[in-house]
Amino acid sequence: MRVGELARRSGSTIRALRYYESLGLVVPRRMANGYREYDPIAERLVVQIRELTALGLTVEETRPFVESLAAGADESDVCAAALVTYRSAIVGLQSRIGQLTAQRDALEARLALVNVTGNPDISGHAVEPASLVGRALPDEEIFATNGEVVNLGRLGPGRTILFVYPLTGRPGVDLPDGLLEIPGARGGTEQARWFRDHHGELLGAGAARVYGLSAQSAGYQRELAHRLRLPYPLIPDPRLTLAAALGLPTFTAGEMTLYRRLTLVVCDDVIEHVFHPIPAPSTHANEVLRWLNRLWTRSLA
Repeated sequence: MRVGELARRSGSTIRALRYYESLGLVVPRRMANGYREYDPIAERLVVQIRELTALGLTVEETRPFVESLAAGADESDVCAAALVTYRSAIVGLQSRIGQLTAQRDALEARLALVNVTGNPDISGHAVEPASLVGRALPDEEIFATNGEVVNLGRLGPGRTILFVYPLTGRPGVDLPDGLLEIPGARGGTEQARWFRDHHGELLGAGAARVYGLSAQSAGYQRELAHRLRLPYPLIPDPRLTLAAALGLPTFTAGEMTLYRRLTLVVCDDVIEHVFHPIPAPSTHANEVLRWLNRLWTRSLA
């Protein structure tokens, strides 16, 4: 086949085919009239190069795979050199992932610091939590720990359990100064674990979804979600969006402004019930479960 047909059938470009030829990867035969003529196997070779480079390999690193195919081997029957290339590419990707993760966490930490110091003054703005019933959450989109965009004002039909907590600790990282002296500030990790352990029961009792929310950065929340294998997403709110919009109570520990603990039950995007105060965070999921069961029993009466 001619170069134009090969480019069309393989989804490549003539310029790329010339480059592969210069590297000796896909070499055509020269006809008497000077035209390039490619064997049928060339299409498989070009497709293989494109698939491997899309996975992160360089064009040169595709050579063992291309040579194996050209020699008549099946795509799954790669040579030892190809296996080494695979392993090397995986190690390189893991290294890049580690570097990018560290950069992301460092940027998120800086962003959280800027957000905390740049927040509007919400002192004296807090309202009595019980007065939140009947209000809607702000129309604000935030990336949750599962990568999905959550619109606080449009959580979806049915009941959403949104437990708001001050913060969770990370192994080896000190808690903010003054946090230990604040009643009810500790226990975020245990609370998240109990919502994990009772997640299926909560859904069975009528909850459509469960979220956790704090003023911590996404990096802290992703670490917790991964470490505890949470079946529900966490929502980072370092800008204290809910505090500014609804007057949720907050407190200051060290240089951080954090949420006081409460849980909102949002039904069809309107706050239906507020749990506050929460004297036992580690078993609070049971309290929510009992409330849902009572509601379910009343609906059957």
